[in-house]
Amino acid sequence: MNRTTVMPKGDRIRKMATNSLKMRMYMLKSLPMGALAGLKVAEIDKAHAVVTVPYKPLNKNPFRSMYFAVLSMAAELSSGILAMALVADAPVPVSMLVFNMQASFTKKARTLIRFECADGEKIEAAINESIESGEGKTVDVSTTGYDTSGDVVATFQFTWTFKPKLKIPKKSYHESNTYL
Repeated sequence: MNRTTVMPKGDRIRKMATNSLKMRMYMLKSLPMGALAGLKVAEIDKAHAVVTVPYKPLNKNPFRSMYFAVLSMAAELSSGILAMALVADAPVPVSMLVFNMQASFTKKARTLIRFECADGEKIEAAINESIESGEGKTVDVSTTGYDTSGDVVATFQFTWTFKPKLKIPKKSYHESNTYL
């Protein structure tokens, strides 16, 4: 009898993210603008992720550089794909949402841009704290975009919030009407 091991859900997400065809299908369904922009997850593990975005006519602004919203999508995905996989690894369902974003642009983006986020451990700690406390927790993560020369073109700081999904039992009609 053959025994097959079930791959943890977070590992399946990491594997899917680096498979060009599967990730493209996922993005067409869930992140269509990311698919149009050409976002690709180049690397991912539990600690870091790298997302690339090409410089192409669709991604350009009138100033002959990459549009800031395209850079923002790639930056968010570099931290978001880490968070998605780590949430999938959690023992209970956890919701996640970007709470805040700040960005700094230091050079015109005119080549393929590579966003690197290495805050997986911080994200995992926030998820675990939220599960232990049952409350929402936030974590600040950063991601940096580099051009093909290795120069920094942008840095982003995202505040992610994580909260365990608790199922609240419905009260009966008589329990909800305290004046009865």
